[in-house]
Amino acid sequence: MPQLTNKETQPSLPPSYRTIPIPSAKGFWRKLLAFLGPGYLISVGYMDPGNWATDISGGAQFGYTLLSVILVSNFIAILLQTLCVRLGVATDTDLAKSCRNQFSRKINITLWILAEIGIVACDLAEVVGGAIALELLFHIPLIVGVCLTSLDVLLLLMLQRLNFRYLEALVITLVSSIGLCFVLEVIFSRPDFSSIVLGFVPQAVIFQQHDMLYVALGILGATVMPHNLYLHSAIVQTRAWQRTPEKKREAIKFGTIDSTIALTMALFVNAAILIVAAAAFHFSGHQEVGEIQEAYKLLSPLLGVKVASLLFALALLASGQSSTLTATLAGQIVMEGFLNLRIASWLRRLLSRLAAIIPTIICIIIFGQHGTTKLLIFSQVVLSFQLPFATIPLVMFTSNLRLMGEFVNPLWLKLLSWGIAISIAGLNIWLVWQTFSDLLKH
Repeated sequence: MPQLTNKETQPSLPPSYRTIPIPSAKGFWRKLLAFLGPGYLISVGYMDPGNWATDISGGAQFGYTLLSVILVSNFIAILLQTLCVRLGVATDTDLAKSCRNQFSRKINITLWILAEIGIVACDLAEVVGGAIALELLFHIPLIVGVCLTSLDVLLLLMLQRLNFRYLEALVITLVSSIGLCFVLEVIFSRPDFSSIVLGFVPQAVIFQQHDMLYVALGILGATVMPHNLYLHSAIVQTRAWQRTPEKKREAIKFGTIDSTIALTMALFVNAAILIVAAAAFHFSGHQEVGEIQEAYKLLSPLLGVKVASLLFALALLASGQSSTLTATLAGQIVMEGFLNLRIASWLRRLLSRLAAIIPTIICIIIFGQHGTTKLLIFSQVVLSFQLPFATIPLVMFTSNLRLMGEFVNPLWLKLLSWGIAISIAGLNIWLVWQTFSDLLKH
């Protein structure tokens, strides 16, 4: 294990670094308002189009069974994002730069490549989700919609030049819109709430059926986004807290409250998508529904509410646009952190989008629009496989006294964090084993 030490680094996201003031007054609500924002930027990654694909597939095929996976995944997400807050505040650097400071160049290059694969997989989900929403709402051909999604870089550049608070305000508005749409969708679908409660109880069958485990790991990969760990540890540094132990403890407390509130909203949205899919499709004999487009077409007829499909498509568009903004920032942080390489934001975004657009267009040409949802689910499984390479360094850094000082993880948090990191890696190994076992049988 490398010797962990603090090193001087350039700040993350220099134009926004420590630009948001924290009131000196002791009022709880004023300080909470000042710290609110980063958690919502993180939360959009937990309700992006990749989540939609896995949640719809899981609800349609298996009813409410995988609600327990969403619940456990969300608890894991809250804990890991809390570690990101601790790392960013205590060390004044982000996860990617911490890796660069502590690991050898070969390890950093490997971690950077894996992080970029994860970001491309995430970007792919956003490209596909945004294109599907444009097709459903405005009848824009899927390939054209895929190309149009690359233009969102202009919006991000404009917001970054104005103020980081504007970006946070836009994302909070989009997240709130998604939540409102699914409040209505759940009401329209009239689910069995007693069955929903049972669905939140973990069941052994999830580990015994390969198809169910595959979707479950897709939900895990879609919920606990590896790029969010790099992003969150950087954007908490947009707040200008005083560098005293007391103020750092305060920043960790309010940053944790911010992310917990935001991720609780993400839990509702993810659960609502699966609940609506289960109520509308699984229990009406449409278990084969796995495509987002199919779900859109069937929602209004099955629920008997004309506006149901429209709300579904609007929420999907909001999901794609909000998550694409945060993926851009994550890509910038990862490249600057691991490689100490700064390139223009528009160029970084364009390269990332091209890496996602090219395989998407190839998939559409070969498989048609029916291959897009499978591509979405596969992208989330890729994210799940990449997750241990972000979680293990995060847990290792935040558990090291030399690096964290008095803000090091207490023993109970160390044990819990390492247990989660090892479990995530173990689940991925289990899926690979099951996949090869099935191949050998056939």
